[in-house]
Amino acid sequence: MKAVFLIFHGFEEFNGISKKIRYQVKALTDIGVDVRTCYLTDEDNRKCRMIDDQILENYGDGIKGKIRKRTGLGCIVKYALQENIDFFYIRSDHNTTPFLIHMLRRLHRHGIRTALEIPTYPYDQEYKGLSFAYQRVLFMDKCLRGIMARYIDKIVTFSDHEKIFGRPTIRISNGIDFDAIPLRKQKPSQKKDEIHLIAVATIHPWHGFDRAIAGVAAYYRSAPRTPVYLHIVGQGVPQVTDAYHRMVAENQIEDYVIFHGPLYGEQLDAVFNRSNLGIGSLARHRSGITHIKTLKNREYAARGIPFIYSETDEDFEQAPYILKIPPTEDPLDIEAVLQFYRNVRMTPAEIRQSIENTLTWKVQMQQVVNELWNEN
Repeated sequence: MKAVFLIFHGFEEFNGISKKIRYQVKALTDIGVDVRTCYLTDEDNRKCRMIDDQILENYGDGIKGKIRKRTGLGCIVKYALQENIDFFYIRSDHNTTPFLIHMLRRLHRHGIRTALEIPTYPYDQEYKGLSFAYQRVLFMDKCLRGIMARYIDKIVTFSDHEKIFGRPTIRISNGIDFDAIPLRKQKPSQKKDEIHLIAVATIHPWHGFDRAIAGVAAYYRSAPRTPVYLHIVGQGVPQVTDAYHRMVAENQIEDYVIFHGPLYGEQLDAVFNRSNLGIGSLARHRSGITHIKTLKNREYAARGIPFIYSETDEDFEQAPYILKIPPTEDPLDIEAVLQFYRNVRMTPAEIRQSIENTLTWKVQMQQVVNELWNEN
């Protein structure tokens, strides 16, 4: 079976989305699918569409290249027909255009199956407060996504929706490649009376890290006994991250909130090894989402650390190593966090073992392949 994993951007080593895609591709290979990755590069200002390490089409540079990379999708169909591709796994970038619809229609006519992954749904509220450029993208998507969906066989979702845009869904969980994520190893030199919180994300408003910052600020105004540190790892929407920096400065907690920027590999492992608790999403309600199965929650569990979130994640709701907080705008209650942490009895290895047999990408992607050929 031959497949193309199609995305509409490039790869960054420190980016969680990039890592997730790599894990998914590896999982498809592990279950016997001959999969090729189709993505974009931008080297020397040349926009190129790639298939693995080969140039599929060079769109050129400047404005012309920027336009052609969005409109010149015929090369993808041509490649699919030449290589006898059986199905496409497409990661949505909310980029529905007439050109994308035309590509999908052609694939559909040739009997090539398509699965469209929508990473979060619903997603319209994610654009609230963003600039006109983002609003324009959403407007186009809202106008055309119903037409686009006619040529999609199944929509892959991490929500509990049985249909999206009128199409049947494949409901899976985000998975983990356990070979790529090491178990947390606490440093022997770390002080036992310190608590370190880690929040990792490509930062957007719905991650709600401002609630954690506000909680740390309130905690230090109350004559605390236990030192608590918040490590924020990643980059994101500038207006959000700038606001975080201002909050920290205004509350004079620069010594306790550390912005690391994007990290990966050994540098990321080092921050995890000194961390006691993970901060998941604390404000998914801002984007209208109540049920979701985020990748970050699974990465925390794979690392073997307890974690905190505010949405409903059915894979962890009863786990003894998670703290569920209300989906409000209230600051994170650090005293409650400390009490929760002191009551966690599971070791890092035991936390990791609790998901090893179910939340692997191999299991999740096998489900996608199975259901994509299931007509029910």
